Amino acid sequence: MKHIADRTTLNNGVTMPWFGFGTYQAKGDEVYEAVKVALEAGYRSIDTAAVYGNEKEVGRAIADSGIAGDDLFVTTKVWNDDQGYDSTLHAFEASRKRLGLDVIDLYLIHWPGKDKFKDTWKAMERLYEEGSIRAIGVSNFHVHHLEELLKDSRVVPAVNQVELHPRLSQRQLREYCRSHGIQIEAWSPLMKGRLSDNETLLEIAGKYGKSPAQVILRWNLQSGIVTIPKSVTPSRIRENADIFDFELTSSELERIDALNEDRRVGTNPDELMF
Repeated sequence: MKHIADRTTLNNGVTMPWFGFGTYQAKGDEVYEAVKVALEAGYRSIDTAAVYGNEKEVGRAIADSGIAGDDLFVTTKVWNDDQGYDSTLHAFEASRKRLGLDVIDLYLIHWPGKDKFKDTWKAMERLYEEGSIRAIGVSNFHVHHLEELLKDSRVVPAVNQVELHPRLSQRQLREYCRSHGIQIEAWSPLMKGRLSDNETLLEIAGKYGKSPAQVILRWNLQSGIVTIPKSVTPSRIRENADIFDFELTSSELERIDALNEDRRVGTNPDELMF
């Protein structure tokens, strides 16, 4: 990966940027301006979700950018309250309308929950087969959720977006997804800034004249993980994207791998039942 626009090929042949922009907890003019800055800085993948309450502003920023739709990759997600076959179809239409897009590049089940995700997936398979979505996937799915989904699905998820950072490297899940052709994507890749004073990351960052955050994001990419850091600060948005002029060594990647403690900053999907 040498450029911010470099892409990975998903299991259905659709290409997705390795590096994208997250919009969690950003709303109104703040998210509009942040997405504008990100697009100006070269980001071409934008991640949102119905529950974020910002799809309309994200869509407006995309429209105002003047960037051709083929050059962009937009992800959104069906929220827990909308899971189920018919409700997913309605939720998708609402998201598509708010975003102002005819076709969504990637549509994800936001959380697995207890027993609705199979019906939700069937609705998403229909939308995918109709051409309303270019790729469908999941978010926050453990191995056992994926195994259950795959028992009677027609389409293998293209992406599994999960919490993933050096303190939660998700090695077993990554191996499972790799063996089934499912692309892993990291949310909260910077662990909400809690790794900025880590000695290992500071040492490696010093060698390259980078920040610990930039080292983490580079570790993601070199580990085959799509990543979507989030910020609303223009300087940080640009800094996060400045990771294509250096490359970590194999030993440095191993040192970062060794930071894993299976520690989460978000909710364990097995504890979010609905």
